[in-house]
Amino acid sequence: MTTTPDRRRPADPVAALPARERLRINEIFYSIQGESTFAGRPCVLVRLTGCQMRCTWCDTDYSFYEGAWMRVDEVIDRVLSYDCPLAEVTGGEPLLQPGVHTLMSGLCDHGLEVLLETGGGLDISSVDPRVRRIIDLKCPGSGEAANNHWPNIEALRQTDEVKFVLADRGDYEWARDAIHGHRIDRRCTVHLSPVWDALEPAELASWVLEDRLPARVSMQLHKALWGAETRGV
Repeated sequence: MTTTPDRRRPADPVAALPARERLRINEIFYSIQGESTFAGRPCVLVRLTGCQMRCTWCDTDYSFYEGAWMRVDEVIDRVLSYDCPLAEVTGGEPLLQPGVHTLMSGLCDHGLEVLLETGGGLDISSVDPRVRRIIDLKCPGSGEAANNHWPNIEALRQTDEVKFVLADRGDYEWARDAIHGHRIDRRCTVHLSPVWDALEPAELASWVLEDRLPARVSMQLHKALWGAETRGV
């Protein structure tokens, strides 16, 4: 009697590791930081796979599913290999994976300045205090405003930053009211970023000036440098 060979793909041994020792990574690359007060600085970006939100204007939807498992120590070694003092952990939504906390603390332990870009739907209170947290609060135009985790506002520190991505005047007014209502500008730096090819930056700037809003108009520098569709930059 003959047996049929088992042609099933072998399980990835990294995927079987404890959750805090592994990460599903979409991409790791060295580039110019495109957003936040760190825009313009060389930076290593670690993009994690997976996101619980589906923003209408999302420009990284390829990160929802694409990716491969890596040990956290492998990710740290890869980041250190670029010999760059600034690193950002982004997504997708990086806080979905428990291993992100091991990663961020490990990078801080190696003396790096570490940024976390999070969508604002998950609790940030357990993030290593050495990490600079950048929260992307979702406006109505994103389709995800109902999923903001508002207790995060109370957890903000002066080293953190809040970003609003704006698709239109309605988003601007919503963000303006949120900034004033929660006194976000008194807690940390606030950014207003127009959706690429949807809202004219000059128009947004005129609204900010008219309202004397205590926020920065921020552009996506990486798109200006390399184009909106280029990945790995």
